[in-house]
Amino acid sequence: MNFKEDKIILKPDDIDLSYSPIQKITGEDTYVLGAFNPGFERLPNGNCIMMVRVAEALKQMTDNKFFKVIRWSQEKKYVIDRYPIEDLDSNDPRKYKLRHHQHAKVYGLTSFSWILPVELSTDGLKIEKIHYDKIIEPTETYQEYGIEDARITKIENKYWMTTCSVSSERHSTTLYSSDNGLDYKLEGIILDHQNKDMVLFPEKIIGKYFAFTRPLGDLYFTTPIDSIYSPGPSVNLAQSPDLLHWKPFDKSFIRAIKGSQMSMKLGSGTPPIRTENGWLALFHGVEKKGEVGIYRTFKVYLESDKPWNIKSIDYDHPVMEANPELTVDMEDKIYVRDVVFTTGIINDKNNFIIASGELDICCRITHIPKCAL
Repeated sequence: MNFKEDKIILKPDDIDLSYSPIQKITGEDTYVLGAFNPGFERLPNGNCIMMVRVAEALKQMTDNKFFKVIRWSQEKKYVIDRYPIEDLDSNDPRKYKLRHHQHAKVYGLTSFSWILPVELSTDGLKIEKIHYDKIIEPTETYQEYGIEDARITKIENKYWMTTCSVSSERHSTTLYSSDNGLDYKLEGIILDHQNKDMVLFPEKIIGKYFAFTRPLGDLYFTTPIDSIYSPGPSVNLAQSPDLLHWKPFDKSFIRAIKGSQMSMKLGSGTPPIRTENGWLALFHGVEKKGEVGIYRTFKVYLESDKPWNIKSIDYDHPVMEANPELTVDMEDKIYVRDVVFTTGIINDKNNFIIASGELDICCRITHIPKCAL
């Protein structure tokens, strides 16, 4: 899949870590493991805004026989915890499992994430300004291991941003609001169970707010032998009277399909966008390969007034895949492959401007002609 405009817009080397408080407070040397998975919208001035997940990691993760981990503390801000190396088990470069916990699967992260606003040109193809003065970092104990994967939806004249907040207390979805798309106020937790990729619809439908959710669990029950579906995470629908209190739909929605390119799992991607064919939404499907899998972007169309009804969905032909040609100059930084994680969409004349995370390391902007979707 070749697109006329398809480029990496932001790389780890573009981030100035002198603005990050982690180094200043801990005294440890850090680096940007990835700058990726951006929330994406248009600002009042016409420019595009990316709310980028910056994953900051320690240059020296081990200290003799100990593995070092960044944690946010309400009392000391940023601290470094140390765990015996023999207690860790990791096949995934993004996280590790602590062996001594027998009652549950307990993980830690190899990096600490915060959100950085990056303003782009109206077509999304040029960086205009990196707003280091508007960094979003933890302020509550339920964010002690970072803030991840923003999604922005503009509803009427207000910007609403969902994020994943990670802590030992819970793995929750948190909501931020903004009047200008740059200065955000934390509204608090809106889903307190483990849930990633919550995406809001841009307008009320039948008098209620709607959202995609993707709840996770420690176990799943088998599907019937003759079922087309794979057990595991799925995209669900929820509705709310006020954006703060959410009721899941009883009916299942988009599920992983056996033998498909999304047989392992799937999750929400972009906020839905209204078209003449109904609501268009892009989501990611994952095919089994190694520990991480292959992430691709797929499309679904929903009925305009009844978004719980799927008009069409294409399981066989992805809209986007990872493009190795775009990241050849970052070969020394790549730690996962075959991953495109689409997180934002803007309607722009003859094209949709698509924002994605590429390989969990950088931000990708792609112009896809409307006729292609």
